[in-house]
Amino acid sequence: MAEATMTTTPSAVAGREGSDVLLDVRNVTQEFVLRNHGGVKGGILRAVSDVSFQMRHGETLGVVGETGSGKSTLARSVLQAPPPKAGEVIFRGKDLTKLHRKELLAMRQHVQMVFQDPPASLDPKWKVTQIVEEPLLAFGYGDRAKRRARVAELLELVGLDPRLHGGRKARELSGGQCQRVAIARAIALHPELIVCDEAVSSLDVLVQAQVLNLFERLRAELGLSYLFIAHDLALVKQVSDRVLVLYLGKLCELGPADDMFKAPAHPYTLALLASVPSPDPNAGRPETNRVISGELPSPLNPPSGCRFRTRCPRAEERCAAEEPQLRFVGPGHQVACHFPLVETPVAAPTTNGTGRL
Repeated sequence: MAEATMTTTPSAVAGREGSDVLLDVRNVTQEFVLRNHGGVKGGILRAVSDVSFQMRHGETLGVVGETGSGKSTLARSVLQAPPPKAGEVIFRGKDLTKLHRKELLAMRQHVQMVFQDPPASLDPKWKVTQIVEEPLLAFGYGDRAKRRARVAELLELVGLDPRLHGGRKARELSGGQCQRVAIARAIALHPELIVCDEAVSSLDVLVQAQVLNLFERLRAELGLSYLFIAHDLALVKQVSDRVLVLYLGKLCELGPADDMFKAPAHPYTLALLASVPSPDPNAGRPETNRVISGELPSPLNPPSGCRFRTRCPRAEERCAAEEPQLRFVGPGHQVACHFPLVETPVAAPTTNGTGRL
């Protein structure tokens, strides 16, 4: 599986320009100004703060964190909807934050998004064929006959019969069928990166499995890469090569999926794993050091130092005074914690000149 590495050290930065790097997000910050309204005090909402990561061609990067952690905001910042307040989003060697409108529009055909609510993401007045054809029309793809043939090909690719489903509207489809239509629309222009924002969370378990299998098949057949956002850790483990953990807009941990699920290095990651219900009635309650209490702090006024310290069972005075920096605790595995669960940090790996670690 493809692997990328967070860039926080000179040795890691040295390999950034490798040809296999598809997406390079550097120190992205996204903030929103909230005004006083109805007695509620406004301020600057810090949704994403100084987040960096890389993705390679053909890789699936899972993004996890509880509600309010900044997952969807990070994805939209990558898509420039809206552009981040600071940082760079380098896709296929070009910084999207510096592109003019026409250049950015041309680049959008290579980066598409599949949304959380399948029926709401489709125009209720349009037929399925019109929905799937829309991006083809927008980018001037062939004549009418060629577009129709491409639409039929796309519907068959996602497991829908063009003759049976092509003339239907979204209200005449199930949730799973709507999501298949949305996926067909997303891959219409041969994109390289698909952003999946909770793309299966509203589907039942059986349909979830079918859509996930479809994602994996399309990745193999079309060479797609996925930025896969989810709150269900079991799903993330199933589909991801690597996992990125966000808490209150800050990157806590980044590493290979298997390593992070077997031996998480950040207390927050451990708490997320402990929150997953066990089917074993004799499993008992999680240990105290695996449980977090209290509510997520307000992004309008995040805690000093480590943002997780107000809920962390391992927090000490240093956590309030000093913000932890990312460091390596294993091959391709990084954590931002003063007192990581993995006690033996390792030196940052060096590159071989091709961008690979």
